[in-house]
Amino acid sequence: MSLQSTLLSLLASCVCGLATAQALPPEVAAALARAKVPLESVTLLVVEAEGKAPPRLSHRAQVPVNPASVMKLVTTYAALDLLGPAYVWRTPVYLDGAVRQGTLHGNLIIKGQGDPKLVLERLWLLLRRVQGLGITQITGDIVLDNSAFEPITSDPASFDGEPLRPYNAAPDALLINFKSVLMSFVPDRAARTASVQFEPTLLGVQMQKSVPLSGPESGACGDYRGALKADFSDAAQIRFNGSYPMACGEKVWPLAYADPPSYNRRAVAALWQEIGGKLGGTVRMGRLSETASAGPNAAPEPVFEMNSAPLAEMIRDINKYSNNVMAQQVFLTLSLPGSGANVGTSAASRESSRAVLRRWWQERIGSDDAPQLDNGAGLSRSERISAQALGRLLQVAYRSPLMPELMSSLPISGVDGTLKRSRAMLEGGAHLKTGSLRDVAALAGYVHGRSGKRYCLIAIANHANAQAARPAFDALLDWAIKDN
Repeated sequence: MSLQSTLLSLLASCVCGLATAQALPPEVAAALARAKVPLESVTLLVVEAEGKAPPRLSHRAQVPVNPASVMKLVTTYAALDLLGPAYVWRTPVYLDGAVRQGTLHGNLIIKGQGDPKLVLERLWLLLRRVQGLGITQITGDIVLDNSAFEPITSDPASFDGEPLRPYNAAPDALLINFKSVLMSFVPDRAARTASVQFEPTLLGVQMQKSVPLSGPESGACGDYRGALKADFSDAAQIRFNGSYPMACGEKVWPLAYADPPSYNRRAVAALWQEIGGKLGGTVRMGRLSETASAGPNAAPEPVFEMNSAPLAEMIRDINKYSNNVMAQQVFLTLSLPGSGANVGTSAASRESSRAVLRRWWQERIGSDDAPQLDNGAGLSRSERISAQALGRLLQVAYRSPLMPELMSSLPISGVDGTLKRSRAMLEGGAHLKTGSLRDVAALAGYVHGRSGKRYCLIAIANHANAQAARPAFDALLDWAIKDN
């Protein structure tokens, strides 16, 4: 460890590690008692963001715990620091053949580089740019190259047994539309049916166009997903064996596609057809290095690149709405060759990104209590970090030039994101990242005291009744704000 890191570590121990025996505010202790969450299952820290005074409150702050989605603070701040807020993901497009009279005599190659938000609208723009080159027909194949990330082989059902939840979609160097389908249900009371609209269209997948309506127009909606009796057992057919409650009105059901490996091929093929393109071959997975124009030693030049929004904008989606798939894309980008932060690997991987982040932590945060990382999104049973470590990260970020970018990415209490419905404090009184898993509830970020001081606040419960601790966290926020 460098001298600078050692000094930072000692300073952090002095600032964040004091007052471990402090009594909790009475209102916080009472709320935890009502929730039946024991004090030994909670870690709490309230400390000045400037880091110039002992903590106002420190309870079990040195104990590593599961932080759930609060771990995204580590990933997003590290990415801002290592990649820069203006970093963009580039998706290059290549032609492996000549274009004559509107026809590409060869293959079109799209190479993914980890773009976290290559949604359907941007895929449409990409394919329209291909047509802008004068290409309406391709005699060969559309080749999709996602080799920039090592494959993630984990079972999407392994985390919580819900493989079709969009948050369980695996990261991908060519992540198209989060590998998800949006199903919209629109009741037609006169016809006693609800129309079903699917986005995007997936080539070769039959999608049911309507379902019967049931129940009265008034009353509670209930479990409309259960009432539909959806059958996703056949990836080539989406069926509903039930009905749609009329009282539900219009609803949108996001769903991870049941056969993720075929999603990109189906989505690109269907969209190319929809915009009038013709294809002599197929849409398939492959590698740019295998194309004829790449040659044995030289890489071809792309005809254009589709650039993403900058990182500073991406992390707003990640933190405000706790987007797990986007967070994992950013985490893997830390070890992407050419990103400026990688460790010399040929493809990005979770293991390489953990190594990058551990090294960054030692150099920038300066302590031996680095977090235990898995996928960087908090969607994990194994990730661990202490409130003390999180507090130090927030203090370092607050004193850095990147503070505005990180803080503006966090949900604002009572205003937006996952805190839009929060009523526990003055509107706009805090910028906080939330976290929630089975047996985990978490909150971390910046609180604006009435005195004008700004605090770092961390509150995490690891217990079977963790979600019942939310009122205690609200009480802690109110206490932190009322500091004068």
